[in-house]
Amino acid sequence: MARTLIGGLVGGIIIFVLGYIFWATPLGEIPYSKATDAQNAAVQAALAQNLSQSGTGAYIIPAHQSAGGAVLYAKGPIATVHFNTSGFSPDDMSMILPGFIVALVTGLLMAFGLAAVGGGGRSFASVGRLVVCFSLAFTCWEFLGSPIFNHYGWGYWIYVFVAESVSLIAAGLVIARWFLPRGYAAAEPRTPETTGYDAPIAPVTEG
Repeated sequence: MARTLIGGLVGGIIIFVLGYIFWATPLGEIPYSKATDAQNAAVQAALAQNLSQSGTGAYIIPAHQSAGGAVLYAKGPIATVHFNTSGFSPDDMSMILPGFIVALVTGLLMAFGLAAVGGGGRSFASVGRLVVCFSLAFTCWEFLGSPIFNHYGWGYWIYVFVAESVSLIAAGLVIARWFLPRGYAAAEPRTPETTGYDAPIAPVTEG
């Protein structure tokens, strides 16, 4: 229990550190398209004039529930806007603590999940494949599905897919290698010495 708990905390720290590297360093500028200062000011003014009364939220622009909106949506351009009525400094660090807590919770969930399914004498390679496959299954659907279903550009979502896949896989492999309960991810083969049986059970045959 304590070993798994420590592993979850370590995994959470790995997720947090890699998230910082991918998003809080100059690397974080890679997935974003750029507009000029004049264009930014014009779009910001339009947002303030048209969305501030509706409040913070996620908007499909133009909304297509009405007949007129559907025509505009089909005509384009379109956008999904994650809108915040309040500004904050680009160097704002208020999200560090809650983000760190979420990372730790994520690491703990991963550790206890791996402890639950990583038993039975499974080797590190076996548990490692589980980590890689489930991490990629989640990130593939969650991030590569978005540009398909919402007609977004691919650049941002490929970057997110890579960043989140690397973070989850790195954390999971560290947990699987060093922090699962002893014997859960051991690399030793299943032999009479490691299983406690004097000899392997022979298959039952007819005749």
